[in-house]
Amino acid sequence: MDMKMSINQKIRKYSNGNLFDTTDNIVTEFPLTIFVNNVEFATMVCTPTHFKEMVVGFLASEGVIRFYREVESISIDEDAGYAYVKLYTEVTTNQQYYSKRFIGSCCGKSRQFYFQNDVKTSKTSMSKQTLTPSQCISLMKEMQESSIVFQETGGVHNAALCTPEKMIICRSDIGRHNALDKLYGYSILNDISVRDKIIVFSGRISSEVLVKASKIGVGIVLSKSAPTDLAIKLADDLNITAIGFIRGTSFNVYSHPERIIER
Repeated sequence: MDMKMSINQKIRKYSNGNLFDTTDNIVTEFPLTIFVNNVEFATMVCTPTHFKEMVVGFLASEGVIRFYREVESISIDEDAGYAYVKLYTEVTTNQQYYSKRFIGSCCGKSRQFYFQNDVKTSKTSMSKQTLTPSQCISLMKEMQESSIVFQETGGVHNAALCTPEKMIICRSDIGRHNALDKLYGYSILNDISVRDKIIVFSGRISSEVLVKASKIGVGIVLSKSAPTDLAIKLADDLNITAIGFIRGTSFNVYSHPERIIER
């Protein structure tokens, strides 16, 4: 099966007072159902690239695995849309943890999560990494310039794993969580320590995106868009520096500004 991130579609376009026939690049959408130890675990609607990274990152973010050595085998059937994961140990999954709202308390602060499983898998950042303002702006520019699919279709989210000096890897997906899972999976498969790394993200910093970043383990999240109020509260509680509206030569720091320094 030839998996493509986009297809060329015939459309009718209206521009400058005229209707005319032309073509447009349209991002593709693909369902992938994950089986863990022969039990159906989840179905992800995604952009059909980097399946193994996405599956590994998703299972790690859900607390099913911590290290790739826990995985005996992964088989991807692209034609059928199935991913079969065999672990060395049995996994007990309680589906209510993935759909039940939960309010937890830690260190005298209240953390409100949408899903109870997030309480078990979210991590308070211990990162000592710092960035200069120029590095924040440069990393966002590098990520945006690297995403050919977004430039062609405008239909995907982009996420990049970076050091202060450069981008390590960039992944795109129609699902913002999928793009982040691909980064997480890449770091696990390549044994990359993420504590001192930065996530650069194209979309809004919602509470779900912030929690996903905390599960990955980074201490700084850069975005070209806005955060939500709950995302800021969680970022403050989880010791994550959340930066939004990186556009041109300006940005806003919403939490833990001590990581942004002038050198």
